Amino acid sequence: MRQLPAPTPSELKILQCLWHHGPATVRSVHERISADEGLSYTTTLKQMQIMHGKGLVERDDSQRAHVFKAAIGEAETQQTMLNDFMSRVYEGSASRLVMQALGISHPASASELEEIDRLVQKLRADTRPGAE
Repeated sequence: MRQLPAPTPSELKILQCLWHHGPATVRSVHERISADEGLSYTTTLKQMQIMHGKGLVERDDSQRAHVFKAAIGEAETQQTMLNDFMSRVYEGSASRLVMQALGISHPASASELEEIDRLVQKLRADTRPGAE
């Protein structure tokens, strides 16, 4: 699989719309994302055309109104962007990233800490000798 470019903030907003609502026309995407941004329809159209050229979205042009869908998955995109961010900002240290996220910038809630604790316990169990 070829390496796709990381989406820009505006491209990420369009991808999030497609991930959460499924394939859509430019008009539908525009109506969902433009309320906060005040973007014109042609701006959304141009952005989606650029994204198609980059391989970030696929286009079904079998009907008059072209339907776009995300060409990359949400989890895959999040992982790629997180790995890049962690590498650039935290020199690849997952623990420094997690400590910053949990304690300093915005403390985690009790339920989030419980969920994180379960994940840490699972990771520890998976890394014990003999664990696959």
